[in-house]
Amino acid sequence: MSDVAIKITGVGKRYCIGAREPYYALRDIIAGTLRVPFRPKSKMTAASSNEVWAVKDISLEIKKGEILGIVGSNGAGKSTLLKILSRVTEPTEGHAEIQGRVGSLLEVGVGFHPELTGRENVYLNGAIIGMRKSEIDRQFDAIVDFSGVEKFIDTPVKRFSSGMYVRLAFSVAAHLHPEILLVDEVLAVGDFAFQKKCIDKVSAVAHSGRTVLFVSHNMSAIRNLCTSAVHLEQGRIKTIGLPENVIQQYLQKDDSQVKSTSVSLKDRHDRSGSGAVRAVDIKVSKAGDPQAPPQSGTDTHFEISYDSSSKQSLFRLRLVLNIVDTNGSVIFSCGTHYLEKNGFLDAPPRGKIVCLVKRLPLIPGKYWMNLAFKDDHGITDMIDRAGFFEVVDSGETGYSSFPAPKHGHVIVSQTFKLVLPSGQDFSQVIQ
Repeated sequence: MSDVAIKITGVGKRYCIGAREPYYALRDIIAGTLRVPFRPKSKMTAASSNEVWAVKDISLEIKKGEILGIVGSNGAGKSTLLKILSRVTEPTEGHAEIQGRVGSLLEVGVGFHPELTGRENVYLNGAIIGMRKSEIDRQFDAIVDFSGVEKFIDTPVKRFSSGMYVRLAFSVAAHLHPEILLVDEVLAVGDFAFQKKCIDKVSAVAHSGRTVLFVSHNMSAIRNLCTSAVHLEQGRIKTIGLPENVIQQYLQKDDSQVKSTSVSLKDRHDRSGSGAVRAVDIKVSKAGDPQAPPQSGTDTHFEISYDSSSKQSLFRLRLVLNIVDTNGSVIFSCGTHYLEKNGFLDAPPRGKIVCLVKRLPLIPGKYWMNLAFKDDHGITDMIDRAGFFEVVDSGETGYSSFPAPKHGHVIVSQTFKLVLPSGQDFSQVIQ
């Protein structure tokens, strides 16, 4: 018996910008088959300039029990590849051979019927992957308990919040015992506690001998969970190998792209969102001195200029800015909705948002910024590694030396005193 769980051969997926993928009923497929012998041969035409290849020439063999991490910038083809393997979409060329039942957690909205209740969707998903009702019955309580939505399990999922939806969708995918589990970055929707539960569950699934394909921008998760990794770039495989080697190559590539604290984002294509509001450029500097680099322990400005397709004011404009280390782990997050849930009301269609971070709590080193703009309809623009900046020592932190990055990146105000057995303080205080 072959030890290969998934064999991908020359897979490519082409989309036409502005066009929708057609939906075919069974009668359309049968009718089309009958018409084939009588259909005139079409003339070959040059490729349209509106065509884009989401993935191209992907060939991979993934062994049973392997945990494959997939990394790459937005638009690299990671999610498209998982959709092909989940049979959500068909490849334009090539094919994939899959040995075993597949459970998948893709973006919110895929896999559940909005009119059905949570309970009904659990059984529907189990039936789709070939499970008997008795098998689903045995897992049902564990699925509901893990998801934490037992109070709403008989409510149509169209009334679920995105967090509830993701919790139940992940729980279904992980507990129905598929031989192959496909997990997209959708886990970022859940809260921190649930993300940890998900990571632990993926690890448990993987160590039970099942095959896992894991898409994530969290390099720490890729490094700790995966036995191998692949880096996709512009729809093609750039690197494949051990996670540490792939991550290093991926991050070094991104690190070489941007070396300035002021970055234009106009030509960035590795972005997602509706496009209604887009980031134009981003700049990081010491507050009060636009030409000075950010410094540890001093006030810092993060300036993000934006533009929109609207000529009218923007009702609720929100910005999220994540500061990440070179491993891709988030150190801290700034967001307008943390302070005011509605963000900026009636914001101008173009402008600049300045985020002031008091006493920047970062040790000297290199960091990245991920950013996202949102409006009432959702994410309008999201760019990972939108800008790169380097923090220098201000000499004002009170630190005589800084910890190595592996011991943390954050500066905190701290004082030490030694207490004698008698309860009296020792004469020396370290501060």
